[in-house]
Amino acid sequence: MTRLRRSATAAALALTAVSTAVLGFAGPASAHVTVNPKDATQGGYGRFAFRVPNESDTASTTKVEVVLPENAPVGSVSTMPVPGWTVAVEKRKVDPPIEVHGSQLTEAVSKLTWTATGDAAVKPGQFQEFPVSMGPLPKVDTMVFKTLQTYSDGNIQRWIEEPTGGGEEPESPAPVLTLTAGPASATPAASPGAQVEADDDDDDDSDGAATGLAIAGLVAGLAGLLLGGLAFARTRRDPAAKD
Repeated sequence: MTRLRRSATAAALALTAVSTAVLGFAGPASAHVTVNPKDATQGGYGRFAFRVPNESDTASTTKVEVVLPENAPVGSVSTMPVPGWTVAVEKRKVDPPIEVHGSQLTEAVSKLTWTATGDAAVKPGQFQEFPVSMGPLPKVDTMVFKTLQTYSDGNIQRWIEEPTGGGEEPESPAPVLTLTAGPASATPAASPGAQVEADDDDDDDSDGAATGLAIAGLVAGLAGLLLGGLAFARTRRDPAAKD
């Protein structure tokens, strides 16, 4: 009886340990800051939202700081108003300049900081999105946006870890935007008018050749008739030819 109780206790402890490990691993990984959508095209423009969930059970999120990658500057960055939040935009010098619609820009946005006012902070169990329009997107494979999330109790969650080569997600991953190359420009095809004109020239050449052959045949036929007539007339005048 005692052995059975010990076995049951050991099984319960093992089950509890496994459950704790699974839940403990899955919980934090599903609640980090993300950028949505997660994919875009190089050279294009897009609307993106930084989604910030509140992970604390007792404190609210009062400030969000998003740092744009230095190795992938963007020429145009604009924010959408978020009720109850103010946004501060910081810029930095870039060299070489960024070309946007024929203009050379020597500055690019380096950091966006949203701060809650009044009662707009993100409460426990809630999340908030901060929309941004960006473009033209740089010709890089990924853009990593390191983010700081400040809580009302003074704690700061640093979402700054970049993706690892092994495919495993870091403990505090930074939001990552994956960029793909746009479709290659097709080689300009010959205009239909030029093709039709070429076909017309070919037809004209063919018609001219056929007409020339017909005229040559007609001339040869007339020459044959003429020679035949002369021979017949000569035979009529020369009686010796009949013998």
